[in-house]
Order: sequence, then C-alpha cells, then structure tokens
Amino acid sequence: MRICFLLHQGNMHSGGQGVYLHHVTRQLARMGHEVHAVVGPPYPLLDGAVHVHRLETYNWYSKIDVGDAAFWGRPPASYFHPLNFYELASSRAGFFSVMAAFSLRAFHTVRRLHAQHPFDLVHDNQSLGYGSLLLKLSGLPVVANVHHPLKIDRMNAVIQARNIWEKVGRIAWYPFWMQEVVARRLDRIITGSQASAQSVQAWFRLAPGRLRVILDGVDTDVFRPLEVPREPDTILYVGNSEDRNKGVRFLLEALAILRDQGVSFRLTLVDGPPERLKWVPYLLERFRLADRVRVTGRLSQEELVRTYNSAALFVCPSVYEGFGLPAAEAQACGTAVVATTAGALPEVVEDGVTGILVPPSNPQALARAIRALLEDPERRLAMGQAGQERIQRLFTWRETARQTAALYQEVLEEHGRRAR
Repeated sequence: MRICFLLHQGNMHSGGQGVYLHHVTRQLARMGHEVHAVVGPPYPLLDGAVHVHRLETYNWYSKIDVGDAAFWGRPPASYFHPLNFYELASSRAGFFSVMAAFSLRAFHTVRRLHAQHPFDLVHDNQSLGYGSLLLKLSGLPVVANVHHPLKIDRMNAVIQARNIWEKVGRIAWYPFWMQEVVARRLDRIITGSQASAQSVQAWFRLAPGRLRVILDGVDTDVFRPLEVPREPDTILYVGNSEDRNKGVRFLLEALAILRDQGVSFRLTLVDGPPERLKWVPYLLERFRLADRVRVTGRLSQEELVRTYNSAALFVCPSVYEGFGLPAAEAQACGTAVVATTAGALPEVVEDGVTGILVPPSNPQALARAIRALLEDPERRLAMGQAGQERIQRLFTWRETARQTAALYQEVLEEHGRRAR
C-alpha cells in the first residue's frame, strides 16, 4: 500500500501523537508499505524509509518557541496570503488554529502528490482538520487517530484555571466543532485504548462500526531495565505540566502533604524548557516545594531511559489519559508506578500488581499511595518486575502497525465494493 500520514506537530517531543507517528510509520515501512508523512513543525526525525514532506506554519507560538528565526527568509507578501494571515492573526489572539491551517495546507500537498503517484489511503494523526474532510470528499479513503477529544482538554483546563480571565482564554483557545464534524465523516477512527474509545464515542457520537481500538505500543528495545542504582526517595514525573489533563497540580499538592508529614522525597520533573513553564513555577511557590523539585527540561532518549531506571517511583497524576505513554515507559524500565484511575490508566497499570491506582484529583489518596511505596522497597521491586513483563507482553508497536494495516485493508475493500 501507498500510505500518507498527516500530523500538524510531528516531533516526538510534541506529545504522544509524535511518538505514534515515529513508530507506526517505521513499522509499516518495515512491513513493505510505501509510507509518506506530511508534517508541520516541530518536524520529526522519522525512519529513513519514510518519505517526509515538511509544511511551513504561520502559528504565532512557533515564534515563541524558536524566536524570530521561525519566520526568517519568508517573502513579506506570504504573510498576507489569506490562510497564512488567518493563522498568524488568530494564534496571536489566543486561538489554537494550527490544526485547521495545517490540514488545509496538507490537502493541497496531498492532492499534488496524489496526482503524481496515487495514494491508497490517508491516515490523519490527531489533526482532524477540514483539509482531511476535503481529501475524503475528493475520493481518497481517510482514517484518523483520536487520542481523545479536545473538549476534554478544554473542560479540565477551565476547571483548573486560576481566575475568570484564564477560564475565558482556555475556552477560546480550543476549536469547538471542527474535530467532531470531521470525525463523523471519515472512514474509520482509531483510538489507543478502550477508555479513549468510550470518550470519543460519547463526545463525537460516531456511527456504529466507525470506531476501532488498536492499542498503542512501547519501544521495549529502548525503554528497558538498565544496571543503574535506584536513587532513594526519588519520585519521577514525565509529561507536559502545562496540560491540565496531566494533573501536576494534584501531584505537587500531594507532595506538600508528605512534606508536612516529615516524609523524605525529591521530585524530578521532566518537561519542556524550564523558562517556558508557567504553571509549575506558580505551583512550586504556592505549595513551597522549590527546594524539593528539580525541573530538568527535555532529556535525550538515552537520558530519559536512565532517569526512568534511577527513580524509586514514577507518578502519573492525570485527570484524563487517552493512553498514558510515560506510565507504560516507566513500567518497561522496571519502575513501580502510582497513577490515577483516569481514562486509560487502569488498562496500562494493573492495580496492586504493577502499581497503585488512586482516584483522580485526590491529592490525599495520591500522597498515601506514594508514601506506601516509598516505604516498601521490596514491593516496589516486585511491581517493577511485573510491569516490565506486562508491557513486553501486551504493548508493542509491531502489533499496533499490524492491526492498523489490517484496518487499512478493510477500508480499501469497502471503497472497492462501493466503486463496483
């Protein structure tokens, strides 16, 4: 098959969608398929067998990410192209327009590539913009991944906002109807867990048979146990702390409880560049935890694996998770986990076997679970070993790609029947 993937922010550091793109395209290429990826910045580093087509962005936040260099060398007139001007102006005003703008640029790019050498199918990874709908209406089969509906992000962001102005900003930031409109009209929607499937079905109200659960994977060749010593009392958090779904507020509140109880601990928080963080500095000051927390910024993959291996305990305090990749990676490295029962985490972490699950948004319960494992190294060791075995058995990217290719074939056969 000749397959074209779409992703508005393609780098692995952009989140789970970038990790998914990297591994699934690599596995599909190894299976003998011709794989293309139309991607926006930050651009991914994909397998050499994958054909990469880079699109520009006029998203204001790319300027914040990399400075004025984001727009260097562009013709001044390009800023007044209707789509470019819309993206720049709307993102500057606080609207997340990058997915819609990317999908329309991707539509024109895919149509051009398709005219040169036809694609069998397009796979939209998380964008669900109007350009994907146009590709579907032009006759191309289109499937899409939905990690979880953006409405969940908006809801949790509004709940945790500090004031009314932040609430209004969060409501305005997220696109309201685009993903729902597009998802209902594509050939199939893929989601990475049963919990995510339930959320997608509830929010998008898809027609029967349109939704398919294909579990995400973990690269167990990379995320594996190492011969490095565990650092006593070291707790690890990995994730985008600015994303209110990730629940970092409740983790830091739980740690403040433990500090007041006299529990010894240190938190290593792996996130983006420290100078870009706003939520964590505010919370560290509020809960008086600056002397107990080390913010690393982004780590290389090798450094991240060592950090997973050296931590005494990994904590995932999310209020919603479509899958929970860091919790899976920690278990693959043999690290015991404390997580919440939010979203798909009970599918990734086996309660009482590979970790302890507690209710979301409950810092008291989170504090009790963290303390229980910090004080029981033998239990942590047993949970870590069980977690490693479970991840290797159930979550592999090779199986994710195999099931995805089978779904492609199913969709192509349906198109063939309709054409006949």
